[in-house]
Amino acid sequence: MSVYMIFIKERIKDQNEIEEYKKLAQASLAGRELKPLATYGTLETLEGPEAQGVVLLEFGTAAEAMDWYHSEKYKEARIHRFVGADYRVILFEGI
Repeated sequence: MSVYMIFIKERIKDQNEIEEYKKLAQASLAGRELKPLATYGTLETLEGPEAQGVVLLEFGTAAEAMDWYHSEKYKEARIHRFVGADYRVILFEGI
């Protein structure tokens, strides 16, 4: 069963940090089995806090998703995300 990781950008604090995050996060995906389903397309928040951007990734298993999320390469990238913006990140199973 596929699992999905959704990144919801709520507020940018430092655009330069986000640019560095994007570069490092992209590199951290190399050699991994995942499928980007949506990346920062046009959005409209219908309920809840306003979102400034959304990314939806599909992984084959939760273990694969967590292996990437806790990888050294992604840890290096996400430091810049933590400084550059406020995000919510959610991992969930598909049907």
